[in-house]
Amino acid sequence: MATYVIGFPRIGEQRELKKALESYWSGKISQDELKKTASELRKRHWIYQKEAGIDYISINDFSFYDNMLDTSIMLNAIPEKYKDIEDELDRYFAMARGDENHKAQEMTKWFNTNYHYIVPELEENMEFKANTKKIKEELSEIKELGITPKLNLIGPITYVKLSKVNGDEEKIIEKLLPIYEEILKEFKDDVVFIQMDEPYFVTNPSKKDLELLKKVYDKLGNIAPIMVATYFEHSNEANEVLSTTPIKGMFLDFVHGKENKIKALIDANKEIGIGIVNGRNVWVNDIEKSAEFIKGLTEAVDMDKIHIGSSCSLLHVPYTLKYETKMDEDIKSWISYALEKLDEIRVINKLVKNEELNAYDKEVLEGNKIAISTRKTSNKIHDKIVQDRVSNLTEKDKHRSVPFEERIKLQHENLKYPILPTTTIGSFPQTPELRKLRRDYKNGVISEEEYKDKIKAMIKECVEFQEEIGLDVLVHGEFERNDMVEYFGEQLNGVAFSQNGWVQSYGSRCVKPPLIYGDVSRPKDMTVEWITYAQSLTDKPMKGMLTGPVTMLNWSFVRDDQSKRTTAFQMALAIRDEVEALEAAGIKVIQVDEAALREGYPLRNEKRKEYEDWAITAFRIATSVVKPETQIHTHMCYSEFSDIMDAIEDMDADVISIENARSDNSLLKIFKERGYKGEIGPGVYDIHSPRIPSKEEIIEQIEAILEVLPAKKVWVNPDCGLKTRKWEEVKPSLKNMVEAAKEVRNKIK
Repeated sequence: MATYVIGFPRIGEQRELKKALESYWSGKISQDELKKTASELRKRHWIYQKEAGIDYISINDFSFYDNMLDTSIMLNAIPEKYKDIEDELDRYFAMARGDENHKAQEMTKWFNTNYHYIVPELEENMEFKANTKKIKEELSEIKELGITPKLNLIGPITYVKLSKVNGDEEKIIEKLLPIYEEILKEFKDDVVFIQMDEPYFVTNPSKKDLELLKKVYDKLGNIAPIMVATYFEHSNEANEVLSTTPIKGMFLDFVHGKENKIKALIDANKEIGIGIVNGRNVWVNDIEKSAEFIKGLTEAVDMDKIHIGSSCSLLHVPYTLKYETKMDEDIKSWISYALEKLDEIRVINKLVKNEELNAYDKEVLEGNKIAISTRKTSNKIHDKIVQDRVSNLTEKDKHRSVPFEERIKLQHENLKYPILPTTTIGSFPQTPELRKLRRDYKNGVISEEEYKDKIKAMIKECVEFQEEIGLDVLVHGEFERNDMVEYFGEQLNGVAFSQNGWVQSYGSRCVKPPLIYGDVSRPKDMTVEWITYAQSLTDKPMKGMLTGPVTMLNWSFVRDDQSKRTTAFQMALAIRDEVEALEAAGIKVIQVDEAALREGYPLRNEKRKEYEDWAITAFRIATSVVKPETQIHTHMCYSEFSDIMDAIEDMDADVISIENARSDNSLLKIFKERGYKGEIGPGVYDIHSPRIPSKEEIIEQIEAILEVLPAKKVWVNPDCGLKTRKWEEVKPSLKNMVEAAKEVRNKIK
């Protein structure tokens, strides 16, 4: 019986990789300096795992940007449009984030997490070949530490199934198999085994998918010892099939895939990794309960065939609690980050094997027992007033007072915006000076009055810029906000925050998710002062900007001691109070972003309806309080909409803006096919790329949109918020966007 983790975080416990990447991109450090930082981080992370008693430690779970992109490089799956870039690393980053001459590849969510991956672009005629330079470098480094690792690879089926494919998927997989065989042969004698990640098989695989799975692993399983890893749900169909192949075994998720069945694997004498420590949430594991669960399994299988580890990669949780010096001690005791989860895995393993615990492990176990007990009874968690509000919700609270067709007429009369109205998604650049200002205020370096004066000056400048270029519906810029979820969470009861709970979202982008530990309520106004000030500066409509209840949940670490439905309704009532306050203050357009609605969907079809029921109801609870003439917007990004159109329509928003620029308008076809009644703002340029789109390029994009959607329904806006961009990129881009919209508008009048 051994211990393992599926993968380890790589951004650095104090975001060292993030800082190095951004320094490299801005020309402040060299490639050698960037690579040196990466090497130091890898070695540190391997040592952490070794010292914590983890037996199977990964190489190739590290990435400069994303593991799917790394796999594209490993397989030479490089689109022709990037081959003019000679430098390998610069080509890699151009594929990830674009440059002055190249658009980035599409980016979307990794299953139902908040991690984004770079979507490979595959052609049948691509000349695939093995490039194992990265793996060899990491193998050399880890061997210096005396560790024989496992090698992590994304399996060929998941890789292709999550790609944009021009051609036949199965033919591409057949072409890739010899490349995988070559890689397995190259490293099989240097590693304990090869972990092949095939999480695609938790998503209701078809009969054809399963036939392909058997074909692939009948072949690969004979070349090297392979542990196939699935996670985020159960993979029972795949478990059954893989039990008949020559693989070594499987790593399974027993947190989110409690339904995983292992009889076929046991009967086939396969090794089984029990992913019992949650790699996606921060609440402590009930160590004794987990040990008892695994002991029950060992009655039916040889203990040597069972391994204990994380449910998925620890990439999805922060590094360590050791930097959390300001967190409430009770709440801190209920939390476990990546390094603490290593301790949980080790102690569970020892309890299952009936090994004597040393003093440190006894301390870990005793602390765990206390945390489990106090969390159940703490008065910091329960609020009867909040619980009663949820219990007393009625059907009237969940629906707008009049139908969309009547509302939109009132809104057009009230707001008087033109055809093809222009707006932005909400945020404007978060400059180093702005971040320093917020930091100085938080640390007491400047007074509240001084802080507010400077934020208002930024808002004024932002509003003046928007008026100058001719935007139709304005925003205040969100300069007071550190993050679209954190900002609201900091002002809600029942939500806590960390100092250093950073989690990678994509590339160098990190987020610090709120910790929803108790019943949620809104004690006072959160945005009204800033947005009403901005509205006072202009006669044009000013959008109130809020984060929706489902996105708050999906981008937070949510309490696991009550249903998500209940927590969502509590959050919805808190947002509803703010919506009502904004309307009362004279704000006529309110955007309630549900950027993360899609990613929260369960991966198994049989669980989807339950999620939709409470998620859509939560959005409607938050927004249905307004009068018909008040316009409700929402924003969604990185979503495949084809299978959730019923839910989107049921949200009953007046305007939806969507990420679109990287997807060649393919997302819009479903809106046309369904005859979507609301108005739509498809992104006309990609804000994740550091390039300035020309007016002509945006005109072309708008005209392409109008081939799919009628002009009377279309808004013109960027793909997403502008906080990660620089002003020197934002200003000309938006100016070009507004001019493009006006030019197209004049053509169709």
